[in-house]
Amino acid sequence: MFIKVLLTIIFLAVMVGVGVYSHKQAKSVDGFVLGGRSVGPWLTAFAYGTSYFSAVVFVGYAGQFGWKYGLSSTWIGVGNALIGSLLAWLILGRRTKLMTQHIESRTMPDFFGTRYGSQSLRVVASIIAFVFLIPYTAGVYSGISRLFEMGFGIPYEYCVIAMAILTAVYVILGGYKATAMNDFIQGIIMLFGIIAVIAAVLAAQGGLTEAVHKLAAIPADGATLNPDPSIVNSQFSIFNSETGPFASLFGPDPWGLLGVVILTSLGTMGLPQMVGKFYSITDESAIRRGTIISTIFAIIVAGGCYFLGGFGRLYDPVIAENGKIAYDSIVPAMLVTLPDALIALVVLLVLSASMSTLASLVLTSSSTMTLDLIYRDKKSLPGEVEEGSIDDVVAEQVERRKVVVMRVLIVFFIVISLMLALNPPTFIAQLMGISWGALAGAFLAPFMLGLYWRGVTPSGVWACFTWGVGLTVVNMMLGNPINPINCGAIAMLGGFPVVWLVSLFTPKLPHSDIDKMFACYKK
Repeated sequence: MFIKVLLTIIFLAVMVGVGVYSHKQAKSVDGFVLGGRSVGPWLTAFAYGTSYFSAVVFVGYAGQFGWKYGLSSTWIGVGNALIGSLLAWLILGRRTKLMTQHIESRTMPDFFGTRYGSQSLRVVASIIAFVFLIPYTAGVYSGISRLFEMGFGIPYEYCVIAMAILTAVYVILGGYKATAMNDFIQGIIMLFGIIAVIAAVLAAQGGLTEAVHKLAAIPADGATLNPDPSIVNSQFSIFNSETGPFASLFGPDPWGLLGVVILTSLGTMGLPQMVGKFYSITDESAIRRGTIISTIFAIIVAGGCYFLGGFGRLYDPVIAENGKIAYDSIVPAMLVTLPDALIALVVLLVLSASMSTLASLVLTSSSTMTLDLIYRDKKSLPGEVEEGSIDDVVAEQVERRKVVVMRVLIVFFIVISLMLALNPPTFIAQLMGISWGALAGAFLAPFMLGLYWRGVTPSGVWACFTWGVGLTVVNMMLGNPINPINCGAIAMLGGFPVVWLVSLFTPKLPHSDIDKMFACYKK
């Protein structure tokens, strides 16, 4: 316990220290929200990866999907790396950087408002982002707190409150630059931590061959059978069609697995806190380096998490009060038997992953509310500055006021999500399905197409907002007749034909405005 407490205190002290160090660079809006648009490839790539993978992945997703799909859940991590990281950087990185800088956009709702010439789109997008980032944040709190409860024996409620306060402190102090610097430190811990944990869990099961051997003996109904050595005879048994479904290549439910891959991989391209990382990177050469770094990071962390979760059926599950398996307790049950030093490393791993994601979420939410709702009509201020030195002072005061408002809203957002985390309505994975489905279902298609296609119309964007949010909310109100995970995947993919069809038959934006928007790509 002394080792665990000591390492945790050192870790938290470093996080707060980085916030204090970055405080001077967080006095302007650009400095607080985007780090002055001068964040290098390593910090940006790690910020992207650590915001992507949190306790939600390590505890919620790895546990639930590892239980459902066995070793085939590793495909989710592969999809996260190739689609959610590599493809996202290739498709969005350069164009997002250039266009958002060209039109002076600081947030995703700001992009919609300026790109499509509609302040109403900007307002509605900011409300959607704020509302549906709350369950996402609650899911992260829930995941990290369950690991703390396992590692330290501290009640769940105290863990949630402590994490909320600590995250608020360093984000309020240092803004995006502090978040990016801490993300880099946290990412290093995650890389070493996941490798060490996988090695320890497999060693406890007698090695990789023996672990796969045991897993292959479990039939689809979950009842354990005695392994048949004639069927399971090597560490490559995952490729043997005669093995049990949980050690097979595509698992017991390939279509369900595909839905999870789509939701967790494609969805990142439509999440405000993820896309915002491309706003702040320094230049195009940094984007190329960041692409490689981010993909390697995702392969190790995401691939490792889901690979680890695939062995969850080798441990006794925790049964909830309703008689169903408590999926969020599967990974903690796998780790509780590890040596104390490794449990301390696990706690730091999940703490690192979760605090980076929390920081990104609360910063995105507060900046969106401040810049796109409260101060959305103040964009004329830069033009007023040219009239004289008095206006320079006024403009500086307004900038500082915006930063103050953002800091206040960070506290507000954390309190709301904290209340939800203290009374979670469902499993982490379902919380995330609702959040990702609504956000990416509404934003992914109009954002991506808006970077490439001149023909997107405001009506097409409105239709996609209605489609993404409407499908998710109606499905939730009807008691989730469509699994929230699959519903989210449908919302994302369906947004593209919705935007395309509606844009074909609705009034186009003026050609002169579109030419100005796309002029940034000709430089």
